[in-house]
Amino acid sequence: MADTKKLEREYVIPLRKEWLKTPMHKRAKKAVRAVRMFLARHMKVEFEDARLGRFLNEYLWARGQKHPPAKVKVKVVREENIARAELADLSEKQKKILEEEKKTEEMRKKEKEEQEKAAKAKEEAEKKAEKAEKKEGKKKETEEEKEEKEKKKELLKEDIKEIKKEANEEKIKEKAETKQTPQHQAQHTMKRQHSE
Repeated sequence: MADTKKLEREYVIPLRKEWLKTPMHKRAKKAVRAVRMFLARHMKVEFEDARLGRFLNEYLWARGQKHPPAKVKVKVVREENIARAELADLSEKQKKILEEEKKTEEMRKKEKEEQEKAAKAKEEAEKKAEKAEKKEGKKKETEEEKEEKEKKKELLKEDIKEIKKEANEEKIKEKAETKQTPQHQAQHTMKRQHSE
């Protein structure tokens, strides 16, 4: 069940009880874990969904891993089952840094949108150019195809004429042969008759 309501709270989280249970070289890490467990318990979210802000994390690690702060004042905002915690009292420097980060993010978003628009416009222009080329190519192809068809027709006509000529020549030869064969046969038969 997704909770769409925005919930804001401020807490003072005690850390000393937690980090005293661990060795000195793991205290800052334990303090971070303690803050996340506190947020998960009080904001009713999963441990993985409890997130620490940049300046809160820097505050917990500022004096090294052996000497974290004993308590910390935190401002927490829960949206869509994710709890985000940040230091309650941000300094002026930190506020300026956050504002600059927001501005840069907005600028990046605008740049991305502009790049996407430019890319879309470029793609559309390329598609139009391709369509125009295809149309021109089809026209050229049709003209070329017509020329090729005409050439093929001419070649076919020439081939047909040659075939007809050859057929006529063959018929003429056959007629000449048929005319010669009876005369030869007649001559041979006559010679046989005389010789007998």
